[in-house]
Amino acid sequence: MKASIVDLRYKTNDILKALDRNESVTVLYHGKVKGIIKPAREKSELKVKDHPFFGMYSESETAVLKELENLRKPRHDL
Repeated sequence: MKASIVDLRYKTNDILKALDRNESVTVLYHGKVKGIIKPAREKSELKVKDHPFFGMYSESETAVLKELENLRKPRHDL
């Protein structure tokens, strides 16, 4: 969809409907492109247990705090 500066003011409802349809809106000023309004992405409802990192060390017998200490230590101990 293309919209002029005047359209932004008087046809805001139409522009919002276009964004709801996942259309980008090109903003024109004196016939020249000034910008593009893109629809916001929907937040993904990803649960913590579905994250790939969850359960990564499930077979490890080391205590959690010891694992964290190993992960956070510097690369080279001086």
